[in-house]
Formats: sequence, C-alpha cells, structure tokens
Amino acid sequence: MENKFTKYETARIIGARALQIAMDAPLLVKLTKEELKEMRFDALRIAEYELNEGVLPITIHRPSPRKSKDRLGAIKEEQLSDEELIAKAQEVEKEIVEDAKEIGFVNEADADEEPVEAEDDSSEEK
Repeated sequence: MENKFTKYETARIIGARALQIAMDAPLLVKLTKEELKEMRFDALRIAEYELNEGVLPITIHRPSPRKSKDRLGAIKEEQLSDEELIAKAQEVEKEIVEDAKEIGFVNEADADEEPVEAEDDSSEEK
C-alpha cells in the first residue's frame, strides 16, 4: 500500500468492510476453501486480508486546516449609563408597540393608554 492509513482509519475501513462481508457481500479477492477455513470464516480477518491486498476501493479524505490571516480580537463592550439604558429600553418598547399596531395585534383604544408600571409594594407591607 502506498498510502499509510492511521490506526483509526484502518479500524473504520476494516469494520465497514467486515460488516459488508457479514451481510453476504461478495468477496473482492479469490480465497480457497482452505484459506477460508484458516481464517475461520471470520469477516474481520477477510476484510483485513482484502485491505492488505489493496483491493478495497476506498479513499480517505483528510481535511487540512485552513490557513487564514483572520484572527479574533478582543470583544469591546460599550459602557452605557443608566439613563441611556432606560432611553434605549423605552425606544425599543415604542417600536414594539408601533409594530403591533401595524400588524393589528393592539386595539386602537388600548394603544393610546400608557403602560402601567408596577408600584413598589414593599413600603405598604411594613
């Protein structure tokens, strides 16, 4: 064999071919009855013999890693103040309500009302 397979590739090739032989696939080499008896009609031994003889029509594709110049940089996080975060949240909420109006999910009477914010109940419980 010109190409040297790794032990993992060899194991996979032999296993796949042995399964085929066990499912009554035709043998790719001519073996006499004595050779088959010597191998004890073992599918793994027959598959290994076929691999060593080089008659298996199997190719192995080994992907090589791409060599690119792109490198990952550090992720920069934006520092926003609380006021900016609240303003962004309100802006997003307005867009959601407007989209809901366009689609028809909101009644016209409900859309005019301001959303009710939850009151702080912790002071009342004391």
